[in-house]
Amino acid sequence: MSDYQPRLRFVRLVHLQSIPGCIIYIVKNDDFTIQELLPYLESFSAVIVGPGPGSPDNPHDVGVVKDLWKVDDTHVLPVFGVCLGLQSLGVEFGACLQRLRVVKHGQVSRVQHSSTDLFEGIKPFSAVRYHSLHIVLKDDGELEELAWSNDGEENGRVIMAIRHRTRPFWAVQYHPESVLTSQGGAEVIASFWRLAQEWAKTRRIQHQWDPTHDQIFGNPWPTIAFHSLPLVPSLKVVNTIVVDVPGLAVTAIAELLGAMDDNSPFVMLDSAAKPGRYSIVAALMPTSMQIIHNVEDTFMTLKQGECLVREELGSNNVWSWLATFMRTHKANGLPDSPFWGGFVGQLSYELGVHSLDVGLKSNTDPGCHPDINLVFVERSVVLDVVANKAYIQSLIPGDDQWLLDTSSQLAKLSSPARSEPNTPPKSITPPVVTLPDKARYIERINQAKDNLSSGNSYELCLTVNTHISLKDCSSATPTSWERYKMLRQKNPAPHSAFLRLHPSTFLSSSPERFLSYSRPPHPICQLRPIKGTVRKAPGITRAVAEELLAGSAKEVAENLMIVDLIRHDLHGVVGDDVHVKQFCAVEEYETVWQLVSVIEGKIESKS
Repeated sequence: MSDYQPRLRFVRLVHLQSIPGCIIYIVKNDDFTIQELLPYLESFSAVIVGPGPGSPDNPHDVGVVKDLWKVDDTHVLPVFGVCLGLQSLGVEFGACLQRLRVVKHGQVSRVQHSSTDLFEGIKPFSAVRYHSLHIVLKDDGELEELAWSNDGEENGRVIMAIRHRTRPFWAVQYHPESVLTSQGGAEVIASFWRLAQEWAKTRRIQHQWDPTHDQIFGNPWPTIAFHSLPLVPSLKVVNTIVVDVPGLAVTAIAELLGAMDDNSPFVMLDSAAKPGRYSIVAALMPTSMQIIHNVEDTFMTLKQGECLVREELGSNNVWSWLATFMRTHKANGLPDSPFWGGFVGQLSYELGVHSLDVGLKSNTDPGCHPDINLVFVERSVVLDVVANKAYIQSLIPGDDQWLLDTSSQLAKLSSPARSEPNTPPKSITPPVVTLPDKARYIERINQAKDNLSSGNSYELCLTVNTHISLKDCSSATPTSWERYKMLRQKNPAPHSAFLRLHPSTFLSSSPERFLSYSRPPHPICQLRPIKGTVRKAPGITRAVAEELLAGSAKEVAENLMIVDLIRHDLHGVVGDDVHVKQFCAVEEYETVWQLVSVIEGKIESKS
């Protein structure tokens, strides 16, 4: 399989379902030249050319793919192209490449076809499209149209599938792997495999795979890493006391454990509204370890109190370093508690930059926010607001006195006579708000739109900073904790957080949880992407919200893009067992209606 890089790969689930027993190797389009690849083609049965984005006119975008179409007859093998793969096949054999007048990303279209070749025995179907470019075939050329969509006044008739008249090349413009593609997904891949085998019977001798080729092409997909855990004398015991705390507010627990001291580190993950159930409050100590890292660093900074230690990464990356650290701190506690201790903090998007072809800007500002800012939590209180219980926990051996003292204090806080204090807010001096430059912002929007139209991306999120500063800071100015409580009151959300890990303080009020991972023996990775929001207001009933969200092509398209991307990513981690449990359902939250999908992947316990 050839893969555009750094690009969205073609989800391999379709292949596994449609070609039982196949072994898949991922070859990125810039890994080899065609001269380097030719000697090994005889060992492969077929090639799947995955989608872009990008343009077939750009050699960097297609790489070695453009050469696959023109190999000599002794090396030719069946090829199936998807999206950019179709456009590349078209351009190499004389088709005209054009921009769509109206781009189609995450859009579902009805596909008509010839009922022959790839589509023999398949009825017309609906399929998902992610493209800004399309091809127009030459009359009497080497390529034949097999399927098309009619976009009406937007784009007219658009080619959806083609084949080469004499060579074993097929391609589709739509995405067979998308969760919303019906009939034209696994069925078409199976047709390709059938046609490829028929062609190869009389024209090609496939050589047996030489195991030494794995040294060149890597392990077959999916490569699930089964880590050999370092020897640990024994699991740490999470010493726990469970107390009944009816009506106890998590803010009261937080203030007991240090939230009000603006100079000290503090972290809390807060289920401030339904459907959230558990809140996690750390009881940090002066010796609690803080882990800091910036993407340009070759080391991790370990901070305990005033002591700073730099640990060189060497051959590790930050993820393997963190994983090794956690494996040497494995512990076991009560199964009803969702958190036993470990890292809490924040990670920046820039941590993924090393996997992309993107340069880094050096940041020498000593007050800048680190890309990794985590604290290792050894003492914690987990509040279960459904069962009205608090789990008081410690990873520290012999920490019984702290457990007893804290349980006694929580029991007093939860007495019927007490309730969450309603502290009147301090007066706030109107802040100075600096908005982004309007002309520059509009220019960037136009740049983003041009990149979408040219096929360079299927979705771009343009973000800019708005700076808010206070003129005067005095004893009357609210602390970060007081500001968080105001936010929590005005916009309660199930996945809120208050993280004070200097130099950064993070206040969050979010309905969205990116990822959850359940414990063995049958762990499940679950992602719940939210794309589509309607604010609650008079007259905005569920029916209205359903129409505005689930009934909106734009909102569903944005959600669908993320669902397909997540499915791809999960397949790369857990293999075949990935399912969309819920697609674009409207859920009710405290202040908004949200369009939510749920994707789950099951992973073997040993991995």
